Amino acid sequence: MVMTILVTGGAGFIGSNFLNYMLNKYPDYKFVCLDKLTYAGNLNNLKDIVENPNFEFYKADVCDRKAVELIFDKARPDMVVNFAAESHVDRSITTPEIFIKTNVLGVQILLDASQKYGCHFHQISTDEVYGEADEKTFANETGAVHPSSPYSASKAAADLLVLSYARTYGAKVTISRSSNNYGARQYPEKLIPLVIKNALNNKPIPVYGTGRNVRNWLYVDDHCNAIDLIIHKGKEGEIYNVCSDEEFQNVEVVKAVCRLLGKPDSLINYVTDRKGHDSRYGINSDKLRKLGWLPQTKFADGIKKTVEWYLNNNQL
Repeated sequence: MVMTILVTGGAGFIGSNFLNYMLNKYPDYKFVCLDKLTYAGNLNNLKDIVENPNFEFYKADVCDRKAVELIFDKARPDMVVNFAAESHVDRSITTPEIFIKTNVLGVQILLDASQKYGCHFHQISTDEVYGEADEKTFANETGAVHPSSPYSASKAAADLLVLSYARTYGAKVTISRSSNNYGARQYPEKLIPLVIKNALNNKPIPVYGTGRNVRNWLYVDDHCNAIDLIIHKGKEGEIYNVCSDEEFQNVEVVKAVCRLLGKPDSLINYVTDRKGHDSRYGINSDKLRKLGWLPQTKFADGIKKTVEWYLNNNQL
């Protein structure tokens, strides 16, 4: 079936990669992008698809109910994939109100519009909603949520809101919770592009605490492939975890980037740890793998492609 898919937050990191991936794979589909173009949204991320006749862009805020409904009324989407979110934990600690507004109220407005126009709604969430995990814990989709930051709390709240709409109104919904993404087009406040930027300029690379916090790292193209599978074959009302098979301490990631750039580890500057900094996140993606998905990109290959992209695209 040919579909019209509305992608919110499509000028950001994962959203723009998803749009580039999907337009290439589904040339007959129509894609509509809604993005507020905050500091993390960049129209340059869409430069390869902006002239595509099956692509439309609207600058709008998901918290603007009137604007959202006008876009839905014009586009008449079959599917909504919601990437729109404030996502930087550090910023959520200093200005939590913005996160609650965009990540919760914005989702509620999108859910209302999706209900009105009969759309399937897919929510992009995060493994951070499960909270800190010990080294032996890998949460599945039925695990309790224990968010540690205003950011992860806002995402957990949004997930619960999405599920409540399914239960109360019969809304057609799915949710995916992914581990740390990396790849092209990521704003350089996040770890990997920040390391690349500072290393290239021979500036100190800030690393929180001892740098031993552990994260699972997922190449963004593998995440896009997972979302594609979920929105086409996932079961309504279900949550799907998305992660790779590789996890590393933050300092290991930093050192890997430095090696690729030929920069010394002496650039690493250990700084005061972040408030409420979780030592590790751990999820499993068995449920999604039973649906037919597997990560295709090893970290060693993905990080090399990521560094090469930033070197070639001057987006730091």
